[in-house]
Amino acid sequence: MSTAPADHGVDRRAFLARTAALATASAVGGVVGLPAVASAAGSTRTSAVPAGRYNPALAVPNAYVKPRPEAVADPTELTIAEAAWLIRAGKLTPEKLVEAYLARISRYEPTYQAFNLVLAEQAVKAARAMARKPHRGALHGIPLAIKDNYYTAGVPTTASSYLFADFRPPYDATAVTRLVTGGGAIALGKTQMGPLATTRATTPSGVVTTVNAWTPTNPATDPGGSSTGTATAVAGRLATSGTGTQTGGSITAPSNAQNLTGLKPTMGRVSLHGIIPLSYTRDHPGPLARDAKDAAIMLTAMAGEDPADPRSQGLPEVPKLIDAATPTYQAGKLKLRWKTRIGVLPGFTAGTSETALARQAYLAKLAAIPGATVVDVPLPDEWDLLTGSAFNNVRLPERTEPFLPYLRTDLRGFGVSVTGWLQGALLGGGEFITGQRAKLLLMERVLDQLFAGCDVVVQTGPVPFDILGLPEIGFPIGFTAAGLPIGTILGGLPYGEDRLLSVVAAYQAVTDWHLRRPADPPATPATARGVAPAGLRLTAEEVARLSQ
Repeated sequence: MSTAPADHGVDRRAFLARTAALATASAVGGVVGLPAVASAAGSTRTSAVPAGRYNPALAVPNAYVKPRPEAVADPTELTIAEAAWLIRAGKLTPEKLVEAYLARISRYEPTYQAFNLVLAEQAVKAARAMARKPHRGALHGIPLAIKDNYYTAGVPTTASSYLFADFRPPYDATAVTRLVTGGGAIALGKTQMGPLATTRATTPSGVVTTVNAWTPTNPATDPGGSSTGTATAVAGRLATSGTGTQTGGSITAPSNAQNLTGLKPTMGRVSLHGIIPLSYTRDHPGPLARDAKDAAIMLTAMAGEDPADPRSQGLPEVPKLIDAATPTYQAGKLKLRWKTRIGVLPGFTAGTSETALARQAYLAKLAAIPGATVVDVPLPDEWDLLTGSAFNNVRLPERTEPFLPYLRTDLRGFGVSVTGWLQGALLGGGEFITGQRAKLLLMERVLDQLFAGCDVVVQTGPVPFDILGLPEIGFPIGFTAAGLPIGTILGGLPYGEDRLLSVVAAYQAVTDWHLRRPADPPATPATARGVAPAGLRLTAEEVARLSQ
């Protein structure tokens, strides 16, 4: 008998109060002791595994999946769950897996430009060490790509910025510690990103670096938001999975663009300690993975309370995400783990475009799964106004405040992304306060009006749920005639990541979009690395327009 999903136990009024307190914290600086959110069991504290400790949730039976025959022949095709099955069975060593990825990096990274630093020797050494250690669960010996705004002890962490060009953190980000020290994962390298997490991956001066793995010879194809280095690494089979951050779509957008499953958890579910900030109330660390099961494994390792981050404290327990991402069957027939109403917003399937047709087919496939009910839901009152750019811009002072000393010293340190920081410095206090009030009104209407008729809701864009700190998952639902991935996003109630994972896992059990991989690009000489195509450079104006 499955227990109720986590979203059943959240007091919506308490979550609204916590959101209000978090908005206040962003104006006065970090605070200790945000209001707790009630859970179904009455507990208000996350049962967290301390950073660096072994996490037993990573060793549950459902974390291991017998590999597909076609994946056994090439270790870089394995999902986390499949590689974990082979490693636990002694049929694959962490070293062999790392070496397979390093071979692909050596051959294709000059084209993809997914990494700004490859830790080859360190990764091989770590893999050999993991072979001698007791098995630590599904991430034991799994090679990961780490976005370059996550602190890595003694390893450059630049955030693709002049400001951090020479920065070597003295410690790991909490999320990295939980993945590597606690989970046994191996960091293959640091991935390219948008300058200070603002736009697609470029150098600080705006020269485009990372390409979309599905169109490696056409760098003009958008690979997604600022986590595109990680997305390209995972899609191009240069890493098994990886980390990203989302403030305005930078996990779900690159996942949609590159046929991945990316999970942006609820605000606070994953500690932001040791991650270079963009917005105090909107930054969300999370995984970019190949399927729902892998995303669940990653988030299980990353999530939990952290004494160093008040935003992560006083939350409901981290649910059994790996079990939630395991398809459920009754009498041999697939069904949803929990009966779920999937809300469809007005216009989601309208038209005859390739995207519209893919959305129609996706909803039809979902509706055919027992336990799923597809329902139309209305937009909350004043949706366009409350989610428009005027109120969305209140995020800008949050990015400016920590960097004011740099702004006063030398604007050149911000490179091509400087406009957003200047806009934040010029936004008035009255506008900021009005924007925070609008955010709370939007939150109230989403919880009371939008979710009155559904349990999860389709999204046409990530920004509204990013504003509110609600969870989202992006995943593939088809391809264009030109061979480009088509993705979609589901949004959920606070701390309802398990519900989202259960829906996507069921959908992926009856489709194979997530199993498709891009063709290998032409091998490029290593001497060509870092050479951008002529004219492919973002201006400060373009960065300001595209920034999350």
